[in-house]
Amino acid sequence: MLVTLVLAGCGTPTGHLLEYADRSGYSYESIQADGFEHLVVKNYPFSDTDILHIYLEGDGSPWRYRHVIMPDPTPRSPLMLKLMRLDKSPSAYVGRPCYNGTHDDAGCNNRLWTSARYSSTVVSSMSSTIHALIDRHKVKQVRLFGHSGGGALSMLLAARLEGVTDVVTIAGNLDITAWTDHHRYTPLYSSLNPATQPPLDTSILQWHLVGSKDSVVPPEIVRPFIQSQSSAYGIAISSYSHSCCWGRVWNDVLFAVKFGKPGRLPGIRFKHPKGDRNVSVQ
Repeated sequence: MLVTLVLAGCGTPTGHLLEYADRSGYSYESIQADGFEHLVVKNYPFSDTDILHIYLEGDGSPWRYRHVIMPDPTPRSPLMLKLMRLDKSPSAYVGRPCYNGTHDDAGCNNRLWTSARYSSTVVSSMSSTIHALIDRHKVKQVRLFGHSGGGALSMLLAARLEGVTDVVTIAGNLDITAWTDHHRYTPLYSSLNPATQPPLDTSILQWHLVGSKDSVVPPEIVRPFIQSQSSAYGIAISSYSHSCCWGRVWNDVLFAVKFGKPGRLPGIRFKHPKGDRNVSVQ
């Protein structure tokens, strides 16, 4: 299947993604789970590891125009793949079902990147893929990192995976009803909304970073959700937008999460965990 992905990817968003992976010295493979193929890219060919970082991309390009669905939703500029390059810990970029050149596979239909982009089907297949990585590499702890729609998926996946210690979202689409209402988009009828799910276990520390100039997921539509989470930090960074300029602070984000030091992060902290869960502040 990986050979098929590579051949089908030439000159396409998937091809550009794999070219970037090659230039970065990444390794990649295809993992089948729940009837879907998932592209998995690793920052280096690690073996067993106690801690694994999982990177989840945004929604990519579900729509060509407001009423015209893209035949291939694969991201044109994969931010999380680029941020993973800065991460020295064992890390895996996990693709969604029907993305990265698999949109024509059996079982795929465009609902899985439009109205059902955060559905139980999508979450289940990604959970199975991550479980396969956990089992293979004897992982004990997992940290989830998600941008935009990948932030929504990181919250939904955290509830299904064992060993999750941290969830980090960047410009996360954490309340999909508020988001579709704000933009007057068609509701994502077949998707799960992180904002209406049971709260994550308080042992999972949440780090939600928002950009003050984000017009795609404006901070004001996700603040209520972030405020409702007892074990969450909410951090707003002025002058940052939906995609810019997260690479500038990524090393600080990784340090803060690894060592539990939110004071390392720039920006204004508008939410902190109840009792701070013994996390120190510099």
